[in-house]
Amino acid sequence: MFERIKQMIIKEFIHVFRDRRMIAIVFVTPVLQLLVFGYAVTTDVKEISTAVYDLDRSYESRELVRRLESSGYFNIRYFIKNNYEMQELLDAGKVAAAIQINRNFSSELKNNKETEIQMLVDGTDSNTATIAMDYANRIIGMYAKEIKTYNVSKSSNPLSPSLKAGLDVQTRAWYNPDLKSRNYNVPAVIAIVIMLTCLLLTSMAVVREREIGTMEQLMVTPVKPLELILGKTIPFALISFFDVFLVTFVAVFWFDIPIKGQILLMPLNTAIYLLSVLGIGLFISTIARTQQQAMMATFLFYIPAVLLSGFMFPIENMPEIIQFLTYINPLRYFLVIIRGIFLKGNGMSMLWQQMFALLILGISVITISSLRFKKRLE
Repeated sequence: MFERIKQMIIKEFIHVFRDRRMIAIVFVTPVLQLLVFGYAVTTDVKEISTAVYDLDRSYESRELVRRLESSGYFNIRYFIKNNYEMQELLDAGKVAAAIQINRNFSSELKNNKETEIQMLVDGTDSNTATIAMDYANRIIGMYAKEIKTYNVSKSSNPLSPSLKAGLDVQTRAWYNPDLKSRNYNVPAVIAIVIMLTCLLLTSMAVVREREIGTMEQLMVTPVKPLELILGKTIPFALISFFDVFLVTFVAVFWFDIPIKGQILLMPLNTAIYLLSVLGIGLFISTIARTQQQAMMATFLFYIPAVLLSGFMFPIENMPEIIQFLTYINPLRYFLVIIRGIFLKGNGMSMLWQQMFALLILGISVITISSLRFKKRLE
């Protein structure tokens, strides 16, 4: 039995490594995908194209504009002269935000009166609009607080209402102190790239045998269905393991992603994760007749799996029936695991629930797929 499985594994490795295009797909493409997605998949918003309508034209208003631009979040491209011009720039998409500083802005600040600043944002991109408003609120709030503190220090009346103690909120971000979205997204990209590579390899390997007519030759050999399944899946599991280490190396040393947890947990969790992914790929191979069908079926599963994994959208915000579907998605569990290892330094005590759920899912999928595969062979 072991000798037959060994020969099947050797056969699969020979088939992979004799084709240069396959070598590129297996080893080069995951790295290229990580590099592209690592730079492209980010929620950080910088250099927001902005227009300013300054009706006050005072030192305070100019200082506020300077602080907005020096923050690096806003790129002041236009200083406009009327509301019509502001609307025109927003309609044409030339700016994503427009800020109007009203008259008497400086005098109201100096007299500790409430003053208003109008900010208009292009809401077609809700993420950028929300972040732009948050950045502006923080910068303007800090500037107003400094002005108020300066006015209080000049006050001659120690009982002035301006001197009353206020609420000072001190915030600190744990696990990702710099709030870099890349630190959060790149570990997830590793899981997504590995899933795609493993699914394509597994689903198309069996179909290829059937398409070129060698499946019948395998069926008349002494190789049993279980041995054929192991011989087909083990090589791709080993290749996927190597790809995991390869893209992890790139993530750590190219993108400088921190690993705060035990790196030795990665092989164990990767093995459990690949169990599910290999099982899904095997299942696809049982329903596809051609490699084209296998590829289409892979992407029909892959895209919803990514969208329902919590990679782009929080699962908690999804409708309850959709949240229920995420429980059969192996990517959901592995994202929690890999982000926990990279960013939070979580150990087995914190990740065992995700690992257990992923293990149960993997065993179930590989069992169903193997039984269906065996039935197709017989």
